[in-house]
Amino acid sequence: MSVTPRWSRKKPHFPLLAVLLLVFISCSILYNEFRIQQIHESPDHGSASSTQRTSFTFVEPNLPNGASEVLDRFRSCNSTKSYSGKKIRWADPDAESGRRRSTRQESCDLFSGKWVFDNQSYPLYQESDCPYMSDQLACHKHGRSDLQYQYWRWQPHNCNLKRWNVYEMWEKLRGKRLMFVGDSLNRGQWISMVCLLQSVIPADKKSMTPNAQLTIFRAEEYNATVEFLWAPLLVESNSDDPVNHRLAERIIRPDSVLKHSSQWEHADILIFNSYLWWRQGPVKLLWSSEKNGACEELDGLGAMELAMGAWADWVASKVIPLKKRVFFVTMSPTHFWSQEWEPGSEGNCYNQMRPITTEGYWGSGSDLPTMRMVDKVLSRLGSKVSVINITQLSEYRKDGHPSIYRKFWETLNPQQLANPASYSDCIHWCLPGVPDVWNELIFHLL
Repeated sequence: MSVTPRWSRKKPHFPLLAVLLLVFISCSILYNEFRIQQIHESPDHGSASSTQRTSFTFVEPNLPNGASEVLDRFRSCNSTKSYSGKKIRWADPDAESGRRRSTRQESCDLFSGKWVFDNQSYPLYQESDCPYMSDQLACHKHGRSDLQYQYWRWQPHNCNLKRWNVYEMWEKLRGKRLMFVGDSLNRGQWISMVCLLQSVIPADKKSMTPNAQLTIFRAEEYNATVEFLWAPLLVESNSDDPVNHRLAERIIRPDSVLKHSSQWEHADILIFNSYLWWRQGPVKLLWSSEKNGACEELDGLGAMELAMGAWADWVASKVIPLKKRVFFVTMSPTHFWSQEWEPGSEGNCYNQMRPITTEGYWGSGSDLPTMRMVDKVLSRLGSKVSVINITQLSEYRKDGHPSIYRKFWETLNPQQLANPASYSDCIHWCLPGVPDVWNELIFHLL
């Protein structure tokens, strides 16, 4: 005998209150589904700015007649206001097709691996044999007695890095201009490249021509140059003087690289970097269209994204990969806090003698939001730019920094040498050392 459910014995109609409740729930569900769809369709969903603005003003970058005045270290803002929300509309190489170009996948990930001690093959040159060595990077000369930092070879997990061959590299450079563009870390990589190359060139066939912002090493018999252009923020800024750039406020033209591109545009191989200078607090934006000296203020990451957009516009519109090679070197990590790799310790990179062996170690010296932003920009450029991802492999090298063993304008005095907690350079890299491997990666990919 079946049992009739209790609810079937009630009256066949719902009370009015229940009907109204169902109507309310249905409307709420439909509204929420509509809002979710709107959020997912918005290109800026999830960002703080998207909750404040529904549209942006887009700026065309790198206009030939943009700014009327030069932005140098003597320039200041007449006033400062909050960021207006302007964005860079750069020449997307895939804009016509409406889709992102898929980048060619290497058969092996050169940037995933480990450091192997190899005192038979390394260093690739001697510090004292390179007449162009910088005192800021000559760690042995300035008192570092342990030399193990010079003997490490980068070993990718599933393949081998092409062995450095100076003559083959010169043949790749024959009749060409190789130019590094960026900050002091890129200058260190440039010095490394010069030291790697110069030993086979007779003394009377090579020269170094310092020209303030642009420095050029020439090898006559190969009709080639290896150059460095000081442009730490890529776009025009008040910090473009390679010597006098310690200023109270950082001002950039976020929509123009033309001042610098006029010097780099004729190079055959370009190696760019930019990172640490964006980590020093808010940045003042002086747009090219601004006539009254009014600046806007933006955080470093946001300002870097604008600058990367102006740089990417130049790459997208000017670079033909078969005629010009462009590399972008990712962020170089710092090692200021030993507690990050050795919990409980209170030091920094001073007296560190071996690499970190923890697979995938990532310290606070490398900013993940910056890495993601850079990756987003570079991926849109497709084959127009090759990425040299030095970040993870350099993260392991806490032992590779100058710490107190360097000279910057003046040698550290005894009191400073006795205080490595305050005076250690845990940003730059000793040479020979880590930047040599960055250049081996360039050699492998050329």
